[in-house]
Amino acid sequence: MSSIAELIKTSETRIFKAVFPNTTNHYETLFGGTALQLMDEVSFICATRFSRKKVVTISSDKIDFEKPIPAGSIIELVAKVSEVGRTSCLVKVDIYKEDMYTYDREIAVSGHFKFVAIDHDKKPIPILD
Repeated sequence: MSSIAELIKTSETRIFKAVFPNTTNHYETLFGGTALQLMDEVSFICATRFSRKKVVTISSDKIDFEKPIPAGSIIELVAKVSEVGRTSCLVKVDIYKEDMYTYDREIAVSGHFKFVAIDHDKKPIPILD
């Protein structure tokens, strides 16, 4: 079995997306709800890769929308386990925005998502064996 540090390192998950007009609001920036959905998805994948168990989101915390993400941007979502409990783990997610035609890149959104490992009866179980 791998150490917790190794599991954290190998479960880091990155997803790239292009921001198209159908995902933006009337200011032509990424909808906050779309950003949250993408963050929950990438954090779920990270928590699953970390534990290799069924996990469910039980909370999100302190989502900071630091910069608007305009249509025509490339975004990278980076998820990494930041804390490990007995039945749960906390995943930090950062969204980086990049201009498509320059090398400008900066953090736009950050947040935390907590997951609990569950059994077939949807009862909490240890996150790691």
